[in-house]
Parts: sequence; structure tokens; C-alpha cells
Amino acid sequence: MGTRTQGASRLWLALTCLTLSAVVNAQDVPAPASSVATVPAVIPMAKPHAAAPREPSAPDAWGGIRTGSEATLSDRVASYRIDAELDAGKHSVKGSEQLRWRNRSQQTVNRIYLHLYLNAFQNEGSTFFTERNVLTAHGHSRGNAAPKKGEWGWIDLASVQQGNAALKWSFVHPDDGPATDQTVAAIDLAEPVPAGGTLTLDVDFTSQLPRVIERTGWWGDFNLVAQWFPKIGVLELPGERGATQVQWNVHEFHFNSEFYADFGSYDVRLTVPSDYTVGAVGAQQDEPSVQNGKTTYHFVQNDVHDFAWVAAKGFRTLDGSWHGPGSPQVAVRVIYPPEYVASAQLVLKATLDSLSYFSDTLGPYPYRTVTAVVPPFNADEAGGMEYPTFFTAEGDKEIDKDTMDQWNIDFVTIHEFGHGYFYGLLASNEFEEPMLDEGMNEYWDERMLRDRNQRVLTPSTWLRRAGITPSMDVFTSERLDAGLSHPFDPLGQNSWDRYSSSSYGTVYSRTATAMHDLEERLGKDVMARAMREYYRRWHFRHPSVADLRATLIDVSGNARAVDEIFDQFVYGTARIDDRVASIDISRVLPEAGSWMKNGQRVELTDDDRYEQVAKADEAWKKTHPHAGKTEAGAFPIRSTVTVVREGAAVPQILRVTFAGGSHVDVHWDDDRRWARFVFTGDTAAVSAELDPDRNILLDENKLNDSRTVKTDASASRRWTADLAAALQALYACLVTL
Repeated sequence: MGTRTQGASRLWLALTCLTLSAVVNAQDVPAPASSVATVPAVIPMAKPHAAAPREPSAPDAWGGIRTGSEATLSDRVASYRIDAELDAGKHSVKGSEQLRWRNRSQQTVNRIYLHLYLNAFQNEGSTFFTERNVLTAHGHSRGNAAPKKGEWGWIDLASVQQGNAALKWSFVHPDDGPATDQTVAAIDLAEPVPAGGTLTLDVDFTSQLPRVIERTGWWGDFNLVAQWFPKIGVLELPGERGATQVQWNVHEFHFNSEFYADFGSYDVRLTVPSDYTVGAVGAQQDEPSVQNGKTTYHFVQNDVHDFAWVAAKGFRTLDGSWHGPGSPQVAVRVIYPPEYVASAQLVLKATLDSLSYFSDTLGPYPYRTVTAVVPPFNADEAGGMEYPTFFTAEGDKEIDKDTMDQWNIDFVTIHEFGHGYFYGLLASNEFEEPMLDEGMNEYWDERMLRDRNQRVLTPSTWLRRAGITPSMDVFTSERLDAGLSHPFDPLGQNSWDRYSSSSYGTVYSRTATAMHDLEERLGKDVMARAMREYYRRWHFRHPSVADLRATLIDVSGNARAVDEIFDQFVYGTARIDDRVASIDISRVLPEAGSWMKNGQRVELTDDDRYEQVAKADEAWKKTHPHAGKTEAGAFPIRSTVTVVREGAAVPQILRVTFAGGSHVDVHWDDDRRWARFVFTGDTAAVSAELDPDRNILLDENKLNDSRTVKTDASASRRWTADLAAALQALYACLVTL
């Protein structure tokens, strides 16, 4: 489908604000006249193209730093009590929800907004499908399934009550999406919520799960129930994530975006067929109750911002336990289909290891449960997704530990658990700042794998049979999929204003690569302290990219390094490509011309110079009969190395190696587009290399970082290794996007 230009979008937004509604395809539910109040000025919504702010949040944003001495772990703004029943045959859920929401602002609230995420899957007129058709035409992505008859999904509101008043709703389009999108509903309240007041809504709804397209849905007797209940948007205050006024941060469900919500409490009862295995966010309360072939489970979890669950027939469970300093005893459960028992063992171990690593490096894990779900074959798109205390992994029937099989399962498990910190506890806005979740999580996952000495292995057995068994450091692997040669979008861009799905995918790898390079400049220990401080300041709040930047500067004291990385890559689309252009070798011989010597002018011709050099060389050989070919002889040797910048300036080390094995390191730390470095001595330079320790992984072409005076076949061997690495990068890409 066609899309509006940005100019048309701004005009549409202006008209929307003037009319105070963007109601199209209205599906208003009639309400008694007494329930319809006159609507005063409506609090504005976040801008359609909002992205990472540049100004840090105010110190008291979201109530200030959580010290642990508060009555609750989080400031519980939005809490839900839900009763839901799964119709396994229809893959539908009938639910009743009581929402309690607190108005944190100093303004009266007359209208609230609900996310109805499942409506992204009801037809091709949604923002999700409209964007998918465009973005996937320019790159690869997950979520490409084509629903057939009976495989669409949606959420229908049956009623919304405020006390005794039945409320009406209409669909709005905060991001100027298609008129047919119904993923955001505006509800005008019968009674306004005063400053500091609390709203209670009773909502009846039915959710029809789609055949698994992306993140949620069913396949066979497997039901992953996510994005399934009406969920209130976030009311941001001035000084929070760049907001300059009270505003609703509520976006349509975009193809590449995920979520953003307030912390609260979830008290959920789930009724399913008794022969189904159930797992969910939070801890199960008491024993399930059984009646008429159905079982009701009761789950409660405080201080989280979402709730998802699984109900699957014939699945098994594998249990473990973990405890660490500052954390409660944690019950760990893996829910899996019987054919994936080998994967379940790996998922359990990787989850236990992740609990230790993230708790040790960032902060204690505060919850009492972790549940990991391994989806069945044909439901792969339900894998690799995160919710608080609950995530989905991936599985295989057989695991070859000598190839990528185990690495993939380990990585996906670590990555999805890691979201429990970056998406869950830090609760960044995945709509507007996906870098803070997907990117920073990817970076910390790779640090964990690096600390375990777990390298990326050969992706397939045929390469091993051919005698090619390369492995590489995990961060070297990341750079291969980071789009370094032509970055279309800044890392800090929102999730939907992207050139393509492939460009969005670089949020993972390019962020990890950028943070790796920043780590090399600040020091690994400094970066570790900075990230722990970032978690301390911002867990149970909602940080922005600017807040991350400020923390890194505060801890490291190196504003220059942090600012350069953020300006060039987070807020910009810089590329780096420094190269060694040439190595020129010459002897420092007497220079022809007219010279003053002892008060008299003496002329040296070319013939005179030739004769002088020949005599000096002959004399030197007589006094050095055993000299090697690499020695200078009677005259010093001048080596001139020229380096060129094709992109943004970055501090570099140039290592020049001389005949005999000695080397000199020179710092090139300025913004010159090219530079020449001259070395005079007894031996000639034989090679020059930028970034000899390979610390600058953002450099798009590492092959031109070095040059030798004589032909060196190692370059062709490096091409072979890179080809093999590119094949494994494809595998890694498929599991991270």
C-alpha cells in the first residue's frame, strides 16, 4: 500500500489535534447518554516520529532512583486483575479485566488510551502489515508468514465500564498510520481522573490468537498468549525521556516495534483444558482448581509491566533452582515439547548461567521465578521473545556441539533472558529507542559469551569436512552483520522510521559493535562499572539514550570518547574506514645541489653523488662482511607510511614493523583526512598496520588496515576466513532478528 509523505503526515496530525480525535472506521460502542461527558482539552500524544532524546531526564524522573528502601520495588502505576479462559479448539481467550491506573501528573485526565496489540494481525490494513509489505521488500525479517482462512487474530472489546457508566471508544492513529489500523483505542471517561487520583476500569474482551506470525499465536495444540489484553499507554511527565509537557506515549503496533508500559501488579487466573501444560509470568499461587475437565491456574507478579503465558498439550517441564547474593531463591522452569528434550537441558543450563552473570555484573535478580518456553516445530516465530520472568527460546531435536547448534541455543537463551534486565527491569521504550533494549542487551550478551570463552564456530558440517574450521570472537562476528559500510539509520532512531527491516536489524549488531569500541577506549573495567551504575540508577524506571550517555560520562570521566561514539553512531550515521595507502622506502643519500661548507659554496652533482655513494657502500661492506640483506648499509633508510581516512575520525594506533622484527606504534588521534609518518633508521619498514589489536570493529573494511612491502598471501587467507564467518553470521542473524 502507498504511504503518506512526511509533509502530509504533519498536516494530518494537525487536523487530528484540532478535532481532538482521529476516528476512522469508527467501531464505537453505544453508551447511555449519561455516560458521555463533555471532553475538555485532551493531553497530547507523543510525536509520530519521536526517537531517542538528547537531553537527559530530570533527577526526579519516574520518582527518582529506587534505593530499595521503598515499600515496593517499583512505583506501581498500572495494575491488572484478569480472569481468562482459553477455548483450545478456537485458540481464543475470553477475558474480564479490572485495570487500576494512577494519574501521576498534575493535570486532570479526561481521556485514556488502550493498546489493542492483537489487532495488528486481523487484516492487511493494519500498520503492522502495511509496513511489512514495504520494509521486507528491502531486506530480510522475521514475521513473514501469510495467514490463511481462519488464521487471523484480533481483540474485540465487549464493554468498558467506569463504575456504573459504560464508556465508548474509538480508534486513533498516533503515528499517522493507515486509517484501517485498530491497535490504539481512545476512551473518553465518564468521570475525569484528578491529579494524583486513581482510575478503575472494568473491561470485557475476547482475544483471537493468530496462527503464529510473530511473537504470539498458535500452532496445533500450542498457544503462546502474548499482547493479548487491553493495556493502558504511558503518561509521561516533563523531564522524563525528553518530554517537555505531560504527554501520552502510545504508539501503533509497528512491524519492527515492541512495547513500553508502566510497572504494576498482575493478578491473573487462567482456565485451560486440564490436559494442557501452563506457564506464565510470575509465580503460581496455591494448587490449581479442577472442574469439568478444566483447570484454573492463579499467577501473581508484582513490579512488572506485562503478562504473557503459554498453554500447550503434551508438553513437559524441566525444573531447576538458583540463588545469588541479594536475590531471592529463584525457581527456574523450562516448558518444552518432548522431541526437544536435548534443547531443554541446554536452555536450563544457559538460564541458570545467565542468572549468575547478569546478577553479578548488573544487579541482583529481584523475582522468584524464570520460565523459558521452547516452541514446537512450525512455531519458530514464537521463539526468541521476552516478557518479565518469562521468555521463549528455540529448540532442535539433535544437538551437534561441534557446530553452531549449541551456540545458537545458548545465545538465544542468554539473549532472551537478558531482556529481563534491559527490557524488563530497565523498562526502556522499545517503540522509540530499540537500541536500549535490543542493542544494549546484545552487547551484554556478547560480554557474557566472551567471558565464557565461547567463540562462534563453523556453521555447517560440510565446511568441517572440507577442512575449514574457523572460529572467531563473538564481537568480530557481530560486526559482519552490522551494516557498517552504509548505515541508513542512526542507532537512536525509533523502530519504525527505518529504511528496511535489515536496517532495523543492525540495531542489534551495530550497537554491540559500537559499545565494544567504546569499551576499548574506556577500558573493560570502566565500562563494567558504568553499566552497573546505569542499572542502579535506572532499574524500575524508564531511561533514555541520553540517560545512558550521561551515566557513561559520569563514571568514565571521558566525555570525548562517549560523545564521539554517540554523536557518530547513536545520533548519526557515520562510517569508519581508515586504511594504509602506501609504504615508500628510500635511502637517505647525499642531496645534490649547491651547499655552503666551511664558508665556501660547494656543488654536488648527480655523478658526484653516485661516486660518493658507491665508495661509501664499498667501504661499509668491507667493515661489515657478515651483514644481512636487511641492514641499511652506509646510509640510513627512510620509510614513509601514508594513511587515509575515508570516514569519521577515530583514534588509531599505527604499528610499523621493520626488517629484523622490531616495531614502532604511533598514535593517530586527530581529524586529518590523511597523514604521513616518516621513520629513519638502520632497517626498512616491511609492513604497516592500523589497529593491530583489532579494537576498532566499527571500521567497515579491516582488510585495508594493513599493507606489506612484499606480497603476502595472508590477505587471501583472511578472505577465506571472512567468507566462512559471513556464512555463520547469516545463521546468527536469523536467530537475533
